[in-house]
Amino acid sequence: MLILSTPEDVARFRQTGKKLALVPTMGNLHAGHLSLVRLAKQHADEVLVSIFVNRLQFGPNEDFDRYPRTFERDCALLEAEGCTAVLHPEESTLYPQPQQYFVEPPEALSDTLCGAFRPGHFRGVCTVVSKLFNLSRPDVAVFGLKDFQQFLILREMTRQMNHPIEIIGGEIVREADGLAMSSRNQYLDPAQRAEATRLYRLLQTATARLKAGDTWADVQAATQAELQANGWVPQYLEWRRDDNLQPCEQLPDVASRLLIAAFSGNTRLIDNLSL
Repeated sequence: MLILSTPEDVARFRQTGKKLALVPTMGNLHAGHLSLVRLAKQHADEVLVSIFVNRLQFGPNEDFDRYPRTFERDCALLEAEGCTAVLHPEESTLYPQPQQYFVEPPEALSDTLCGAFRPGHFRGVCTVVSKLFNLSRPDVAVFGLKDFQQFLILREMTRQMNHPIEIIGGEIVREADGLAMSSRNQYLDPAQRAEATRLYRLLQTATARLKAGDTWADVQAATQAELQANGWVPQYLEWRRDDNLQPCEQLPDVASRLLIAAFSGNTRLIDNLSL
């Protein structure tokens, strides 16, 4: 497995002309990330995984400095999965001077849900992914659907910026007890980890109630009340269309999903479930 760190490394790697799938990550890999690598292998001849903790997508009070960096372990996992190469650039390579140009997503997609609580987050995501696209020139890019809002924004960015790249979403991978896999789960203490399974159970209950005809207002209120009663600090519970993130009040004639974000202690967890 190759380790690429400079634009020159990537240029030499791309001379093979083989169909390439890119899986962007921030490292600290888990089984969810590895499922994206396996999905990428189904759509391309070679798989390039980027590992880069992107400062631009972290807010001033978020966990950039303590975000786990586990590069050697990550590489061992990727090599075992048959990954072709890892792109691991220095910050000065992706941002060679103070960044003054950004890829700004539309407010309708980026200023709601997670974006309402993390100003500038999706600008940082779009900017770094655009750079990774320009650097590696993949044919396919694979993103996890746990960050559904991010997936939708990046898919639309790719279309509107005319990147000739197919965007593929990988389904959420869960622990045996239902908790969506996330690098931030390791921040939870044992009691918080046991309680964290409530997020998925609440999504399942809310989905069943909506399908049974209960009103969205009642379902939303009951779900948030249960979270608060069990020590969570909810940020949002929303029911949105899959195609444009517009709110739903009743079952639409297009795909939709419930999306949730809440704090357990100092750890922010997100999840979603398709209807």
